Amino acid sequence: MPAMNLAPTAGPPARVLSGMRPTGALHLGNYHGALRNWVALQNHYEGYFFIADWHALTTDYENPGQLQKHVHEMVVDWLGAGLDPHKSAIFVQSHVPAHAELHLLLSMITPLSWLERVPTYKDQQAQLKEKDLATYGFLGYPLLQSADILIYRPRYVPVGEDQVAHVEITREIARRFNRIYGRDEAFPRLVKTALKKLDAEPRELYNADRHRYQEAGNPELLQKARELVAAAHRLNDEERELLLANLEGEHHRLLPAPEVLLTPTPKVPGLDGRKMSKSYGNTIRLTEEPEAISRKIRGMATDPARVRRTDPGDPEKCPVWDLHKLYSSDETLAWVRQGCTTAGIGCLDCKQPLIDKISAESSAMRERAAPYRDNPARVREILAAGAQRANVAAEATMDVVRKAMHLSAEQGQA
Repeated sequence: MPAMNLAPTAGPPARVLSGMRPTGALHLGNYHGALRNWVALQNHYEGYFFIADWHALTTDYENPGQLQKHVHEMVVDWLGAGLDPHKSAIFVQSHVPAHAELHLLLSMITPLSWLERVPTYKDQQAQLKEKDLATYGFLGYPLLQSADILIYRPRYVPVGEDQVAHVEITREIARRFNRIYGRDEAFPRLVKTALKKLDAEPRELYNADRHRYQEAGNPELLQKARELVAAAHRLNDEERELLLANLEGEHHRLLPAPEVLLTPTPKVPGLDGRKMSKSYGNTIRLTEEPEAISRKIRGMATDPARVRRTDPGDPEKCPVWDLHKLYSSDETLAWVRQGCTTAGIGCLDCKQPLIDKISAESSAMRERAAPYRDNPARVREILAAGAQRANVAAEATMDVVRKAMHLSAEQGQA
């Protein structure tokens, strides 16, 4: 699946949504794997970013004692990294109860086999053998994740390659919900009326792209048809939504299927050369002090062929090189490659530019995080404001869902 353009389409900003489990203070792997991208996205999209505290319980339900501390530390690191609560809604999953309601209602229509086939289900069971994961919470976490997404009706979900399967099951659940509850005898007539507002040529293009998309499933055709609908200024919002829904089937699009915003997830090596991870104890925290950064990077594993200062090395076999690819300019990369392969520089020489770059980045993050680190009241204010905004968006979706499933009190009184 190709990476998508970060530039939003014309009209109101498209919505993006993502979240993280609260694991406490973040490290460089978390930053480059997701958070850095979120900071960039908030300048182009309407962002909803949440702390997935319920998800933390799916694998660590026996040890919730540090949960609130981890939530606070994570939010402070988000703010230090540059997430702006004035641009994006920053909130805690459990502060929006509708996540749980939608999860429950979607569980009524989701086949058990869909959950059992999620790739990470068996993978995590194998990796976490010491935990008892024979629970519905663990089996059902992809469905809770789908509810987290669908309740905000986002256009995009930014993920790396390894998370695409989770977005795909969300799309399948949305399509199933729409097929079951979105059928309406009046739908074809309403679409026909809306199409009459298009000029002859765009109407023909719309019908042709819709037919070809439904036959071949080419996402480029779907995007072309969407752009055509967006450009049709004679349509009102309801008519535009009807034509967008008609692209995917003859039913209302009650829960729009989100699209993957495939984002780069560079390899971030830990201090021992393995993937940077708290479980390996090989991390550099986002707000690490300069002295600690220097000590950790100077002690990093390097190409084992460089036993002595005069031994030439191969940057591709050195984990420090992967950090250089994240932080260094082309000029510095060329200097490192030349110096390493000819033994013109030593490993400590090679590491110094990284120490300088990462220390400067960390200092900036510490400075931005300082007003919040020892001010939990301010953090709670930000989370409360984010939850208020999120609850409004979530309730709008739940109103649609409840009516579709005949759970609305007004329907019973009609």
